[in-house]
Amino acid sequence: MNICVISFDFWQYDGHIVEVLRSKGITAHHINLGAYRHKNLQARVKNTISKVFLGKNLKKHYRQELILDTLKKLGPQDQILVINPEQIERKYHEIIKKYTDRYVAYLYDSLSRNPAEHVLDLFDKIFSFDKNDSARHGFQLITNYNYLPEQQISAEADYDLVYLSSFDNRLALLYKITARLKDLGRNYYYVIVGKKTWIKNLQLQGTTHSIYTRKRIKHEELPGYYKKGRVILDLIRDHQDGLSFRIFEAMALKKKVITNNKTIKDYDLYDANNILILEDDLSNLTTDFFESEYRELPREIYKKYTLNHWVDVVFELK
Repeated sequence: MNICVISFDFWQYDGHIVEVLRSKGITAHHINLGAYRHKNLQARVKNTISKVFLGKNLKKHYRQELILDTLKKLGPQDQILVINPEQIERKYHEIIKKYTDRYVAYLYDSLSRNPAEHVLDLFDKIFSFDKNDSARHGFQLITNYNYLPEQQISAEADYDLVYLSSFDNRLALLYKITARLKDLGRNYYYVIVGKKTWIKNLQLQGTTHSIYTRKRIKHEELPGYYKKGRVILDLIRDHQDGLSFRIFEAMALKKKVITNNKTIKDYDLYDANNILILEDDLSNLTTDFFESEYRELPREIYKKYTLNHWVDVVFELK
């Protein structure tokens, strides 16, 4: 069986799908558009001029042409999975679909954040991590997945709470949580990534509890950061109700979670001992949650959220 995964894998989550497929004896390929780079400085300058004066992003065009060039080399595929397909123009989707008998999409953003209605009719099956979108449009609901090897429970941690995220409007809530943690006498460690983080670097005033950086954290380094904390903080974006990868990273690392995603209580992985759903006023953020131990999930629930199971479901392998 030949399977191709097409995605903008900026954080290197999607590559794990291909690894699991190959472990099952399947010939799998990954067209990672997020890894595309201009060939040289001249190409970069040309693209900048095109965006400024013509309103056309040549890099986006070249990325989409890369898909077609790669598929020409690979030939027909039994299945093609496109993750977050809204970033590819319809005319390219129409050509891509000709290379396979089963054209599948996975949406790990809500349609309100990333509208994709212009291409959804082209897919034979659509999976979504968003409960509202799935109910409204008839998508098959599926969560993100646990891609990490299972760890043993460890009481060792440098901080009570750790948080890794992009530089965005979630910081406003983060700072309220920080104030609450200080009142509770709890420490924390944050890593915030983004182009505008230099603004916050001017405001750090010597604190060692937060790092603001333009440099993206390497994917393989994420578990090391999360292991620094007793609890992992999960703050969702506006108009999101799907479960982020942090939930599943915490599952593998046997870490407790504090989150503002109220829909998590609807999933069978929810255990109030392990997951604290924040009240809007943070009144339930107390010291008790940090002092109780992580409770192991039943094996059948743990396995249900592994990438191995996710792959079987999406590609109909069992």
